[in-house]
Amino acid sequence: MTALITASKEEIFEWTVQTLHDMFEIDKAAITPQANLYTDLDIDSIDAVDLAVKVKEYTGKRLQPETFKAVRTVDDVVNALFALVGE
Repeated sequence: MTALITASKEEIFEWTVQTLHDMFEIDKAAITPQANLYTDLDIDSIDAVDLAVKVKEYTGKRLQPETFKAVRTVDDVVNALFALVGE
């Protein structure tokens, strides 16, 4: 599935929530924009790589390593995806 170029941040947030829920069985109520992937949602480094692979499937593009390393919160994921989709 490839994202539409016109995907809004809200649509990307909903995709992110659903993806985190589906991939890692995280309660959707816990997935807020401010939630830290590592400390709040218990995502580990292997999970983060799996998420990056899913992002590539969704966007058709790969997150740059420096962007990937800077992602800490759900909102960071949304913003990175929004920027990636807009490229």
